[in-house]
Amino acid sequence: MSRTIIDIYALQTVPPSNLNRDDTGSPKTAVYGGYRRARVSSQAWKRAIRLAFGDLLDRSQLGERTKRVGESLAARIKALDPSLSEEAASTLAAATFVAGGLAKAEKKKGEVKDVESGYLLFLSHRQLDNLAAAALEASRAGTTLDKARFKSLLDTEHSVDVAMFGRMVADMTDINVDAACQVSHAISVHAVDNEFDYFTAVDDRKADASETGAGMIGTIEFNSSTLYRYATIDVDALHRTLGDARATRAAVEAFLTAFARSMPTGKQNTFAHRTLPDAVLVRVRDTQPINLVGAFETPIRETHAAGRIELAAVALAKHTEAVENAYGERPTGSWVTQVGDKTAVLTNLGKAVSFSELVTGVGEQVSVALGQPA
Repeated sequence: MSRTIIDIYALQTVPPSNLNRDDTGSPKTAVYGGYRRARVSSQAWKRAIRLAFGDLLDRSQLGERTKRVGESLAARIKALDPSLSEEAASTLAAATFVAGGLAKAEKKKGEVKDVESGYLLFLSHRQLDNLAAAALEASRAGTTLDKARFKSLLDTEHSVDVAMFGRMVADMTDINVDAACQVSHAISVHAVDNEFDYFTAVDDRKADASETGAGMIGTIEFNSSTLYRYATIDVDALHRTLGDARATRAAVEAFLTAFARSMPTGKQNTFAHRTLPDAVLVRVRDTQPINLVGAFETPIRETHAAGRIELAAVALAKHTEAVENAYGERPTGSWVTQVGDKTAVLTNLGKAVSFSELVTGVGEQVSVALGQPA
């Protein structure tokens, strides 16, 4: 059976920063190839991508992930029927989730006022809007929304972010959504040692020169790195969930844009670390996803003649050709966007285009693969 897989690779240099912290406040790291590497978790970058979707897609195409499901549904019920009091809307919203089986009743004086799910629940805005309308309709008829109807409303009209990143509902597994997208942890192409910034803050009210000493002292841990990033999209799985070829293409194009332009915001005010990738390579395949991280199993070591990004591009190009030749992989489409000429070697792998042309090119191939005109 033919498949359409989109593999997205990026090389991105970030200055001194602490993009993604561990439980002690240190930048996350990982050992790869026997060397400590800077690391940004997939969860952190997926969150940044989801936030970037807000500027690229209509709100109706997105969802929200929250425990405060009663509050979210109550606001929608109240918007549909302004004559309801906030208390009545909250009671109806709570009763709906309890009857549906996704929340437990916490009664006060015999009445259910509000509910929170026991875990983050990922629902599309359209699903919540439809649920609010159905709950209000049932209430006016003097009934309660039945569980089968509740399930059906939450298992249709999935949003782009739910389709991309999936949804697991432990208490109702038949409305789970398999993720069409996978995102790897970004790691540095070179070995890294974390450093410490010792800082002092001056108390502006200490005008008297006789008062010495800082108002505050502290340290912030950081590192600087050239990251290898990778994500893959199963277009067929995405299309099955969204159910529409145009929506699938729009979702792919939005993801490509968000992947390249998003950035985790950890300590952003301190380090102003926001950069764009030095190079983006996209390979469309009809076989399986291929992560090319093996290019950096031996860490890059810059020289006087070439820096990390240039050597990383050479390593990525060489490894890509080696893997694809060894396994007979022949991408059905390939595009490269590069900044300057340091990553020019990557243009041997695909058509050199601007980023907007890359997004459009991939989108056109998605349309053709789904039987639509480009």
